[in-house]
Amino acid sequence: MTNAELPALDSPEVVELHRKMRRRSQRGRVGAYVVAILVALWIFVPILFIFSMAFTTAETVRSYPKNVLPFIPFSTDTMQFFLESEGVAEGLWNSILVAMITLVLSTIIATPAGYAIARYAFRGRDLFRLSVLAVRAFPIVVLSIPLAVLFIRADVFDSVWSLALMHTALTMPTTLLVIASVFASVPYELEEAGQVFGATAFQSFRHIVVPLVLPGIAAAGLFTFVLSWNEVFAASVLTLENRTLPALVLNSLGESSDAFQFAGGFALMLPSIIFMFFVRKYLFNMWGQVTK
Repeated sequence: MTNAELPALDSPEVVELHRKMRRRSQRGRVGAYVVAILVALWIFVPILFIFSMAFTTAETVRSYPKNVLPFIPFSTDTMQFFLESEGVAEGLWNSILVAMITLVLSTIIATPAGYAIARYAFRGRDLFRLSVLAVRAFPIVVLSIPLAVLFIRADVFDSVWSLALMHTALTMPTTLLVIASVFASVPYELEEAGQVFGATAFQSFRHIVVPLVLPGIAAAGLFTFVLSWNEVFAASVLTLENRTLPALVLNSLGESSDAFQFAGGFALMLPSIIFMFFVRKYLFNMWGQVTK
């Protein structure tokens, strides 16, 4: 078809084609919004229900049918009852301590390893990545039971330090791969430019690369903190007296009241919510940089 045979831009055929394309685009946009709203409600409604039951009176928690905010009396009695329960304060401290130790160990080990994976091409690099990721495929029970026997023989059983080592082994693959992706998003030419102007390789890494990847490393560290905080099976197997908060709540589910369970669920959920709120922009930026 020659240019003379092409329809004019304001012809009825072209106008109708544009109208169909706009309708198709609008239907796709509406469908995406509907799916996003449904997913948001699927996540938000249980959170709202747990929050409403955690901050109300014990009588309201025991009542049926249950309502949610703002149709229930707001009270801190349930959370106060949970925090004052036996072992909760110790379990909360143990969870924070174990998660902080896990965060520090994972970040210290994963940062140089992630830099090596991102910057250096060596034989077996892809196999090493797969082997690191394959650790996450092992059931936790496969690691917990042998480690429990090892810790008992080494006289470090029922300790926050031994549990932190276990959590480090569990979170290391995710932390390593995330940090490696962050380093891969920084062009190597920036380091070479620093070396051209007289900086050493370490100085280029410290003054050029680290400031660029620090938000991503912080996000990976907080993600490690949340993974350690939420882990319950290894904590239940490797501790008896020094239990973390998730292990304590799980161990007492059969004997605890509804108020204790709802308040405990909110206490366990809170760090994840705070994590997603503060690091969401870093995760989005990191995703955009990695996919470019």
